[in-house]
Amino acid sequence: MQRWDIFCKVVDNYGDIGGCWRLARQLANEHGLAVRLWVDEPGVAQRLIEGLDTSLERQVMVGVEICHWAEPFADETVADVVIEAFGCDLPQSYLTAMAASPSPQPSPQPLPNGGEGVKHVWLNLEYLSAENWVAEFHLRPSPHPSLPLTKYFFFPGFTEQTGGLIREQGLIEKRAAFQNSSQAQAAFWKKLALADSAALKVSLFCYADAPIVDLLESMAVSSQPVLCLVPDSGILPIISKYFGASALKAGDSAGKGNLTVRILPFLSQDDYDCLLWACDLNFVRGEDSWVRALWAARPMIWQPYRQQQQTHLLKLQAFLDLYSAGLSEGASNVLHESHTRWCSTGFAAENWQAILAHLPELTGHAIEQARQLAAHTDLAARLVIFCQNQV
Repeated sequence: MQRWDIFCKVVDNYGDIGGCWRLARQLANEHGLAVRLWVDEPGVAQRLIEGLDTSLERQVMVGVEICHWAEPFADETVADVVIEAFGCDLPQSYLTAMAASPSPQPSPQPLPNGGEGVKHVWLNLEYLSAENWVAEFHLRPSPHPSLPLTKYFFFPGFTEQTGGLIREQGLIEKRAAFQNSSQAQAAFWKKLALADSAALKVSLFCYADAPIVDLLESMAVSSQPVLCLVPDSGILPIISKYFGASALKAGDSAGKGNLTVRILPFLSQDDYDCLLWACDLNFVRGEDSWVRALWAARPMIWQPYRQQQQTHLLKLQAFLDLYSAGLSEGASNVLHESHTRWCSTGFAAENWQAILAHLPELTGHAIEQARQLAAHTDLAARLVIFCQNQV
């Protein structure tokens, strides 16, 4: 059985570990690989990996061996395939061992910088982007300056020229079954101690620098009732202050005008998927929730992680140009304007009303986009295929 190691540093709360945990499970359970997931902050991972015991240095969960990545890094047997997620940099001792230790998989050709006979496959799994340069850099090799090792840059993406999107088997069918079942949706709302409502359902997961107050006020003066569902996160103090309330917590509700906000507990990955599937509109952020919102086949507003010199707006624009293809001019303009305002200059009531006016078209478009993206090979399968061709 081929052995894979995935190294993950928790940089942005749950996005990095969330994506790595999904990938590790899929590689182990769908592709029959022996996967170790190295995590530097087990306490954060514990919120996503139900039952994880942070007192243990290593344990097996759902077929994946989860290991505490601590320094100094202990001597370990090097895996056949090594993934450093999102440029986290491997421990030096592991790199040295990888250079010195032959992989059980024979190499069909000498390594580019002098190694002979055998090799490990070393990948840097990059962040997702729709920018044009991604296809050019996908799978580009990078020889190590002093060791007989070559790292490949693996870029997730939206086209066949990139690494695809993470998507476990049966996800689309599971989502469709949920959205077509009023019974399944009712059971989900009951699990969250909520009754189904005729109000427009909106999930809100964003960074604290988003114009959250602007959005809440826009929904409060909305032309129709809105139920805004907020999973427990770092934005709760902002929402509490808006309502003039003491610290809101899971289970609490607050209202103003046509807006009702309900604070949800921290959700498992499966329950968060159901939330996205059940809502009419989803505000998401970063990478993991962004991809899950795409598979939800519901209209969404995405907030990329803010970067210096506003480069995140270039990433946003590239995605919107790709995603909005096929929309009417009016709906496309609304999608671009609402995203831009949400990610930079502030949100306004007219932006909210414009979204509502175009929501039926945006919903149909989201369904079609999910269908088209699901026709592509998923990220885990592309990783496996690439690695099989390297050894």
